[in-house]
Amino acid sequence: MKRPLIVLAAVAAAAALLVAGYLGGRRQAAVAPSSTPASTAAAADAGKVLYWYDPMLPEQHFDKPGLSPMGMQMVPRYADGGGADESVVRIDPATVQNLGVRTVPVERRVLSTTLHVPGTVTWNPREAITVSARVDAVVSRLHVRAPYTRVAAGEPLAELLAPQWSSALAEYDALQGAQSAGAKALRRAARERLQVLGLTAADIRAARAAGPITLHAAQAGTVTALEVREGQRVGAGQTLMTLNDLATVWVEASLPQAIAGTVRAGTPVAVTVDAFPGQVFRGSVETLLPEVDSATRTQRARIVLANPDGRLSPGLFATVQLQPAEGGAVPVVPSDALIATGTQTRVIVAEAGGRFRPLAVRTGRSADGYTEILDGLHGGEKVVVSGQFLIDSEASLSGALERLGAEQAVPAAAASAAPPATSHDAHAGHAMPSGGQP
Repeated sequence: MKRPLIVLAAVAAAAALLVAGYLGGRRQAAVAPSSTPASTAAAADAGKVLYWYDPMLPEQHFDKPGLSPMGMQMVPRYADGGGADESVVRIDPATVQNLGVRTVPVERRVLSTTLHVPGTVTWNPREAITVSARVDAVVSRLHVRAPYTRVAAGEPLAELLAPQWSSALAEYDALQGAQSAGAKALRRAARERLQVLGLTAADIRAARAAGPITLHAAQAGTVTALEVREGQRVGAGQTLMTLNDLATVWVEASLPQAIAGTVRAGTPVAVTVDAFPGQVFRGSVETLLPEVDSATRTQRARIVLANPDGRLSPGLFATVQLQPAEGGAVPVVPSDALIATGTQTRVIVAEAGGRFRPLAVRTGRSADGYTEILDGLHGGEKVVVSGQFLIDSEASLSGALERLGAEQAVPAAAASAAPPATSHDAHAGHAMPSGGQP
């Protein structure tokens, strides 16, 4: 009697447990879907392949894998930007060592401000005077018969026969003994007439009526231009010769565009010439000429140098050392690290795990083997200084350089429609790996 009751009780207990488990499972199943639909959908979308593309032509998209028309194995592009980093070249560490790849950190330093540029010694036009005929005359005698003759102040240069001078001198001499007020007034007028005709007091004292008038040098210097000969007839205002003093000379230095902006009026200079080794001529920049040579793309700086002994001759080649004011510390890289293509300048940035990334930069001036980086690097990064051209070739084959150019074109187009980004934003844009769609 007890045995059937025990069996019946056991069956009822088992049935109750099954019913409780079934009901609990339904409740859990009803709660679980309501807490995870977003994450499940995100996980599904993240692993979704948007398209396939050829690394050599990333702008072309395909809807299935395989070989591209170029014969390259296509790479998937995932919705979360997963997959291979398109702008990075990966090289095995053993290969890096075999290639002799060497990297250096990007430093911030003050570039040397001592600049050496070529220059040429020229005449100072401010020291030049022109000897001309004030009246129609005939050159009866030349005391200076060849260009580049040195003359002293007051030295005779030429003798002229001029009817106007002779008549004015005769009138002035005729009034020498005048006593009346009217005669004295005529004498003063005759004297003024001689001065207007170009005769100095010394010329008047030395002149003889109806004789030649001797022209004298107003200053010491060199006859840089002789434009008449003995017996030549000259007209009023015609240039006879040009005198130029060598008390001061100009040095015209050719400044490359990269450093022209650092030079100002008053910048101290030291000039040396091969003709006088060991001798330094010191001065300062007087002005920057507002013209850039179209052939050499250089801007001229005018320097005035004292030349009391006349040692510096026009035409001498000179080396000009300029010392502009020092600036602050700027990011610099060794000039050997730069890869210049004519349309772009870039460096190869070394990252962890044998990863190398080509990065476009904007460069400034160079000094002591280093080049200033105006945009692209801010200091602390590592750049490749040996073997970078091999890595650059690999980046070109993998299509990383084409994508780098596309990334540069997108900000340029956006800049025309949006305010310019700050330098920090520009740096962040270069530093982030390209994970979005090309």
